[in-house]
Amino acid sequence: MKLNIPAGYHISVAAEGMRRLRFLAKSPDGRLFCTDMHSLADNQRGRIYIFDNWDNTTKQFRKTTLFADKLHNPNQVMFYTDKGINYIYIAETDKLSRYPYYSGDTTLTGQQQILATFPAQGLSYKYGGWHLTRSLAQHNGKIYVSVGSSCNACIEKEAIRATIIEMNPDGSAQKTFATGVRNSVAIKWVKDRLWGTMMSRDLMKPDNPEDMFGIMEQGKNYGWPFYAQNGQKIYPDKQMMDSARLQNITVPPKPPLAFCGFKPHSAPLGFDWFSNFSDPQLTNNFLVALHGSTSVWRQRGNAVVMITGRDKYVDVISGFQTGKNKADRLGRPCDVMMNDANSFFVTDDKNGALYYVWK
Repeated sequence: MKLNIPAGYHISVAAEGMRRLRFLAKSPDGRLFCTDMHSLADNQRGRIYIFDNWDNTTKQFRKTTLFADKLHNPNQVMFYTDKGINYIYIAETDKLSRYPYYSGDTTLTGQQQILATFPAQGLSYKYGGWHLTRSLAQHNGKIYVSVGSSCNACIEKEAIRATIIEMNPDGSAQKTFATGVRNSVAIKWVKDRLWGTMMSRDLMKPDNPEDMFGIMEQGKNYGWPFYAQNGQKIYPDKQMMDSARLQNITVPPKPPLAFCGFKPHSAPLGFDWFSNFSDPQLTNNFLVALHGSTSVWRQRGNAVVMITGRDKYVDVISGFQTGKNKADRLGRPCDVMMNDANSFFVTDDKNGALYYVWK
């Protein structure tokens, strides 16, 4: 695979040999953790890895440690200090749990605390309509979890579906923060605002609606399944409006516009805010990993992009897909994380690889 990167940059394979590397996190003692969901199935074979012993000559980690296994589709971990104790939070399909974390740990220690449970029934719409990932964020003493919808487009029977929920660090005082979010696979607080990637419904039109990136505010509804966005316009989903009318369901008002719309089926996943980065072209901008469509022929996504303005973005890393056939998709970027002022990491969950990009 030959990736296209900006002039003046280099790229290396920092670690490889895993299955479906997903989201990155740095521990309080400065180590790099990453989740691995193993396969596309509803499974109990997920893992968490630690990458250690960085070799600045080869630009690779010399050591990979299996920190935890036999997990239920772990999408993300997060570290948080509560009442003086460091914890690792693990987001699985069916639950959010935490364990005490001590510097240098090579495995889970202490007693598991289950903070929340989530719906985890079977795969009713391929593997992507039933959204099995749970995403994490933290801000001002609160923990946030994104819970995806159970379907492509439907009126949910479980209130927790298609929401962002808020809770105390110990899991208490759980409440709904935002609704109408079909599937936000990454959420992050930046400058006191909760940003997230949002995937829109399928099976509407080939080039409509857009996938999105924007701010989510407390108490607001973001439209799914009754509205969609395209070209900085919000319009009703006629099929779902008809369903609501037949079932005497009150439809919420139009949602606010998302800041950036990506081409339909781009599948935006992880992102990071590049604060005080050394490159003036990248600094103080969002970089987003576009995972790509399950319909490879669409040639959508499969790149790391930088958002340059409202509905504007440019490729930063491309070349993960070279044609319209399945064999032409050589990788699928999942998460991007700024490492320091000169470098960043990207995960590839097709190849189970971690890339290091530096200027």
